[in-house]
Amino acid sequence: MASPKSVLVTGGAGFIGSHLVGDLLANGHRVTVFDNFSSGLRENLNGVAADVEIVAGDVCDRGAIVATARGKDVISHQAAQLEITKCLEDPVGDLRTNLIGTINVLEAAREAGVERVVNASSACIYGQAVAPPTVEEGPHDPNWSYGASKLAAEKYAQVFSNDYGFPVFSLRYGIVYGPREWYGRVLTIFLKRALDGRPPVVFGDGEQLRDFVFIDDVVAVHRACMETPLRGAHSFNAGTGVATSIADLADLVCDVTAIAQPPVREEIAPGERSSLVDGRLRLPAELAVMHLSPAKTERLLGVKPQIRLRDGLAREWSWLRANPQRWNEMHY
Repeated sequence: MASPKSVLVTGGAGFIGSHLVGDLLANGHRVTVFDNFSSGLRENLNGVAADVEIVAGDVCDRGAIVATARGKDVISHQAAQLEITKCLEDPVGDLRTNLIGTINVLEAAREAGVERVVNASSACIYGQAVAPPTVEEGPHDPNWSYGASKLAAEKYAQVFSNDYGFPVFSLRYGIVYGPREWYGRVLTIFLKRALDGRPPVVFGDGEQLRDFVFIDDVVAVHRACMETPLRGAHSFNAGTGVATSIADLADLVCDVTAIAQPPVREEIAPGERSSLVDGRLRLPAELAVMHLSPAKTERLLGVKPQIRLRDGLAREWSWLRANPQRWNEMHY
């Protein structure tokens, strides 16, 4: 275990961030959560709130993040704009949060003299997969402005690491799922319908492939980034190396939740809205394949995914049944 550090977690009240906060505390670190609570929830920190410092602030406020970073050893930058519909509607706002916000965090790291930065990136920087499973070397050809903002943020992280000497580890998340996930992505929609006693609705042929990674596996990669002696700027996939079709996911959800009805197919084109799923938009420029290679993460960080999709789904299903009020409003 790494020696105890003072760690600033931006977006620490979010789905992923709150799990990282819990793990950091369990490993003896001192934690400050910096969150504007636009999507993060204080209840995500239930059980640890007394053990952390919580600062309400926005990464777009350079002064606030610089002030909060003083005296910290590590910054884990998890704050982001990650709703694809928002990046389509407001690409400038997406850029402001994901790029300018990240630059502010990197400036704060420089001024505070931190030892390292862990940066939340995304598999969306790759765009349409060319030779899956995709390795970190790319190609990098984002299909959405969200992916472009995340790729640019990684490049700035590399520049800051080169110029100022602190290592930066950018984690390219696949489809992260698990307890405290927000309601809006396909897996959550399937589970919410099951909770309501309705079968999943699959858009089109359901052959789209996704790499679903359970939150505990992401936490393990983050922990390794806290402890690795690597220097410089590095990017790592946080995925499983397993691609699951949406059709197969629907079948699995039916099995795990014991829904008797089989999945329903809805023929809508990308960019159209569903008549069966609360007007949910089928995203334009939809990815045919998101399938990440975990080989570099295993080779350099010594971490490999442990949680099978069926087991992770069962754990999220159990959480949802105990917390049905959490998924009353759809995002994304």
